[in-house]
Amino acid sequence: MQNNKKVVVLGGGSGTSVVVRGLKYFPIDLTCVITVSDDGSSTGRLRKEFSTPAVGDIRKVLSNLSTLPDEIRDVMEYRLDTYSELNGHAIGNLLLTSLIRETGSLKTSIDYLAMLLHVKQKVLPLSEDFLTLVGRTTDGELIEGEEEITLAHKKYEDFFYKEKPNVLPEVLDAIREADLIILSTGSLYTSLLPHLICEDVCQTIREAKGRVMYICNVMTQPGETDDFGVTDHVDAIEKYLGRDEIDVVIGSNSEISEAMLKKYADSERKDKVEIDHDKIRERRFEFIEKDLLTVADGTIKHDSLKLSTVIFEYLLR
Repeated sequence: MQNNKKVVVLGGGSGTSVVVRGLKYFPIDLTCVITVSDDGSSTGRLRKEFSTPAVGDIRKVLSNLSTLPDEIRDVMEYRLDTYSELNGHAIGNLLLTSLIRETGSLKTSIDYLAMLLHVKQKVLPLSEDFLTLVGRTTDGELIEGEEEITLAHKKYEDFFYKEKPNVLPEVLDAIREADLIILSTGSLYTSLLPHLICEDVCQTIREAKGRVMYICNVMTQPGETDDFGVTDHVDAIEKYLGRDEIDVVIGSNSEISEAMLKKYADSERKDKVEIDHDKIRERRFEFIEKDLLTVADGTIKHDSLKLSTVIFEYLLR
């Protein structure tokens, strides 16, 4: 185990959960760093009531890393259906919030819940702080909170935190020691950039020995990344990280049916992210494209094992 390659994944939400679900089966030393500024749904209500960092994305990652049987693991994801104020809360969110209230530490709470769920990998919050993401639109408007940023359907110039973020030292240590630093697929503005607007995170990545990998999104985000191709996503990241800091980008070239594309366009205003080969060839990063998608429950997703296999093969070069 001591000779395993070290991998750190930066992200949050469903996209990161898909990535780590597959990686847990590979012989690597995996650390997941998760954002804490989500303020929507159950997480948002708990943040507001208890003034805690967001726990929802952390819950998803812990659930997907768990080695317990699905029936037990799925309890974490169960949402209460009741007429009381508990309606809509995920059981895992309530557990994490209770542990934070008891221990006074999100990191310690994650460690305890990881033991209960038989999680063998390390999961860290980006910060223990109560952080509010702020987006500045191209016309100068400031929009506070991840949920509002997504719902506003605006074009954004940049992002920052309302409060000064204190990144956990363990997060920076994990990045320094990693052989591979993965910038995860998921919402570009609300899952990935919240890591990169922390200058100490960016500086540590720049100075780290490990290679930097970005897993590009498959679909655009309405009002945020409309008409974005692969290089547009890379440009948004490198605006904070620095030009040519990404070593490799993974993209999916899976065929998506016209019916599925129409469904996404009509119901969610999402389009397929273009693989803009001409622009990619002008860039320094290596581009790996594979058939990586699957359709589950009527939605397009990365196939966890296919994606993880590509990551592991790259790691072993």
